[in-house]
Amino acid sequence: MKYDRSIKPSPSSEISFRMTSQSKFSLNNELDIYFVKKNDLPIIRLNVIINAGSKFDPINKKGTSNLLTMCIDEGAGKYNALELSEQFDLLGAHFSLNCNNDTIQISLQTLKENFREALDLIGKILTEPHLAEKDFEREKSKIQTQLKQLSDDPDYLANTAFDSILFGESHPYSFPVLGLNDNIANINNDEINDYYSKFILPNNSFIIAVGDITKEELKKNLNGGISDWEKGNADFHVGKVSSPDKKTVYIVNKKDAVQTEIRVGHHSTMKKSKDYYSKHLLNTILGGQFTSRINLNLREKHGYTYGAGSSFNYYKDDAYFGVSTSVGIENTTNTLNEIFYELNNIRNGVTEEELSFAKSSIIRKFPLNFETFRQVASHIIGKVIYDLPDDYYDKYVENINAVTIDEVNKAAAKNIFPDSAMTVLVGDKDKLLKQLKDDNFGEIKVVG
Repeated sequence: MKYDRSIKPSPSSEISFRMTSQSKFSLNNELDIYFVKKNDLPIIRLNVIINAGSKFDPINKKGTSNLLTMCIDEGAGKYNALELSEQFDLLGAHFSLNCNNDTIQISLQTLKENFREALDLIGKILTEPHLAEKDFEREKSKIQTQLKQLSDDPDYLANTAFDSILFGESHPYSFPVLGLNDNIANINNDEINDYYSKFILPNNSFIIAVGDITKEELKKNLNGGISDWEKGNADFHVGKVSSPDKKTVYIVNKKDAVQTEIRVGHHSTMKKSKDYYSKHLLNTILGGQFTSRINLNLREKHGYTYGAGSSFNYYKDDAYFGVSTSVGIENTTNTLNEIFYELNNIRNGVTEEELSFAKSSIIRKFPLNFETFRQVASHIIGKVIYDLPDDYYDKYVENINAVTIDEVNKAAAKNIFPDSAMTVLVGDKDKLLKQLKDDNFGEIKVVG
């Protein structure tokens, strides 16, 4: 059979998506469980999500939450750190820990036949961590070494400076999850144990379970495996004290750098905003994919960078819009001119062709986001954290399709603010100041 490859094939059918049915129940200790049955493989994935992220770090103790995360599996119950790791390996289970701005997350993926044994180990980590002084000192030293290494990483410097300046020094999201070097030095093991006692509670957490198990079997196993996890007083919230947006350029000096890390952005509305889908399509057109306006401009048209993009970034309690790229230092102001051109130009409207392509790109990739156990669990986590409707994913394709060009254009006017966008540049300040003196990107401040 011969094919005429000069003719572009048309899509075979419309994409539809319905997520496997979810159920929710609670244990006696007020731990909420969100369950999705997925039985294409004899695997179970469990994610324990604890409302204990770095936004709760005490003043002058930034890095406490992350340090606890690193220490909590360094021995538990009758096992030391090495023995605990060996037990997971013997079960063929994948176990990991992660800390972010909002949460501490414990992840487990194991064969169904080994689920109960692996769950018992998780129970020991949650209820009987050793949190010993020698383990604490070792993990603390690791973080201090990592922070020293990152102090020369322009990408890390740009991201942390952007967060710090955008949110302001008193905002819980303004500090890096890893913490600050001088703060880490001040943290002691008693404070790690106190943080554990205060935050690692079942009624301050929830579990996502995905896999080849029935709801009844799961409930039975959980009641057995983590029945010793006792609830406590858990009512933890943070206030938003965001700094106002102002068009300003902040330079973080990296002497003799041949490249500039660029971040441009401002505050934004939350994920539950009514125009979320319009914003998502807007950003897809502006900087959310390879064929977006920003990337085609900076990479394809001008050759300033290997890649550039934009995104709306969401935390549980705040959000922001940002553009990021890295360019040769000699092209810094040229790049900024093009970024601000695109930010202004998108407010003039998008085309029907751009909108159609953006919808197709989002919709046709959407089912691929739910193929693995990890992906399904990750999306349910997001739904719970951002308090999204139960049918959020079932109606996602429908809601994207329903967005009109007028709604996208209104979203641009309501959510993109070039005249108040701040800029962070990491590069050689002397070279940058020479370039910036004749351009109108706002007030210029050297911050490092």
